Amino acid sequence: MSAKTRYHFTGICGTAMGAVAAAMKQRGYIVTGSDASVYPPMSDFLRGQGIEIAEGYREENIPADADVVVIGNAISRGNPEAEAALDRKLLYQSLPEVMKECFLRGKRNFIVSGTHGKTTTSSMLAWLLRHAGRDPGFMIGGLPKNLGRGGYFGDSDFNVLEGDEYDTAFFDKRSK
Repeated sequence: MSAKTRYHFTGICGTAMGAVAAAMKQRGYIVTGSDASVYPPMSDFLRGQGIEIAEGYREENIPADADVVVIGNAISRGNPEAEAALDRKLLYQSLPEVMKECFLRGKRNFIVSGTHGKTTTSSMLAWLLRHAGRDPGFMIGGLPKNLGRGGYFGDSDFNVLEGDEYDTAFFDKRSK
């Protein structure tokens, strides 16, 4: 997809969804989103990135010219936006699908997994690579203070990702 591709994130205020949405906006993609729970710090961060957020889920939240609807793992069938994407025959993808296409392909990806400390360890690894003269991309399920954001497209061939064992979406049961 080109940088002019319009993405709508249904469930944008989740930490991973918000991080990816902001990184895509930074990269030049057109990004909008919606969520039932719009509150700081993620809502402030996303709005600070110039991303329009609709509160609540409604069919009309999806722009008429949307190219892709990214459906978060908290969204199930019956959600007005999920149903609108299906009815309008829009391309819809899970967050990992979008990450693979726009962020991970052709890179060296470090994935931090485990029960506790994933966000801290991922943040430290990205910070270390950055201070070693690399410009790593990173997708972290939080807003790490040492990096200023949870998602970033770097110019090096390194990415740091916080792994997540939860299933991805109602239509994609792979882990994030």
